[in-house]
Amino acid sequence: MTKGHVLVTGGAGFIGSHLVDYLLGRGFEVTVLDCLLDQVHGDAEKDAQGWPVYLNKKAKRIKGNILDDGVFEASLTGITHLAHLAASVGVGQSMTNIVEYTRNNTMAAAVILEVLSRMPLDADGNHPIKRMVVASSMSIYGEGEYEIEGTGDSTAPELRSHEQLAERSWELFTGDGAKLIPIPTTEKKLLQPASIYAVNKRDHEEMFLSVGRALNIPTSALRLFNAYGSRQALSNPYTGVAAIFISRLLNDQPPMVFEDGEQKRDFVHVMDVANAFATILESDKRVWDVFNVGSGKSITVNDIARTLARLLQKNIAPDILQKYRVGDIRHCFADISKIRDVFGVTPQRDFEEGMAELIEWVKTAKKPVDKTAVSMAELSSSKLMV
Repeated sequence: MTKGHVLVTGGAGFIGSHLVDYLLGRGFEVTVLDCLLDQVHGDAEKDAQGWPVYLNKKAKRIKGNILDDGVFEASLTGITHLAHLAASVGVGQSMTNIVEYTRNNTMAAAVILEVLSRMPLDADGNHPIKRMVVASSMSIYGEGEYEIEGTGDSTAPELRSHEQLAERSWELFTGDGAKLIPIPTTEKKLLQPASIYAVNKRDHEEMFLSVGRALNIPTSALRLFNAYGSRQALSNPYTGVAAIFISRLLNDQPPMVFEDGEQKRDFVHVMDVANAFATILESDKRVWDVFNVGSGKSITVNDIARTLARLLQKNIAPDILQKYRVGDIRHCFADISKIRDVFGVTPQRDFEEGMAELIEWVKTAKKPVDKTAVSMAELSSSKLMV
């Protein structure tokens, strides 16, 4: 007997496909709903039906777009759990493709939730969907949390001004000139989304949590930090920074680093992300809340570039651009104590181990096409890179 039947939207993608593996391994039935967007799946080796060959063969598959009439309704037959990961992903691209991102992200979430709100209840008055988990993003925070140097007082600063960034002054300070020291960011921090993608993700979690409460479906929104690992779309210039850097290095080009490269981020392995989703879907806790999913550790973008060059055996130093992208933040890394305390979820892979797994997979993958110039030209032409 199975534990339930999970619909994973975006289940053929980077994170979704790993989640499918975890769910099947834990005794769930799984159906994947994915539109197989070429920007995401262009590099992947595919079967005769166009599905990535890495997608677990035990999963049922539906190719379709949530925004098309009847597609989502038709995918719900027998479903007891929902993991919504399908989305257009890319902070920079979201600032030029605003309508597309809002349609694919916010409107798709609205379609899902309206369909769920109209589903008939069972004989006991319960909704047929027993639990939902939705992918949110650390980008909704804007800047992370900081302490004022020498005081121990925490603060949530505004984004850096155009004037400050034009002077190539990258760190943050109080109005009195005291330096701000980055500290782990908790879920209680004020949300300050600085891109359309971030606004979309804030919409995602608020929409799912509000409708989940109304329908009495336990719902969690996972604020994912920088996920990396096998099955990333290496030729997608709007994907994660690790994949973009790998694409450059494999084409014997230096990773292009904004600002001075000393900005701190939190990199979490995709299998730890998949485990978080699967653990919450498997839980019987009745929770409506948001949770950080990260490693709980910080690393600079420069260190990412150097580590990848070393693991790929490329003697190529990063190109420090001393340029900035409008809306970029300086530092943000996760406090992961909440998801640990509520669901017992902790990351199992350290950075070196996780990056080694990624590199081993890269050796078997199709050599990526370096499309960084395309994204850089879009940013420059739209005045989003200075």
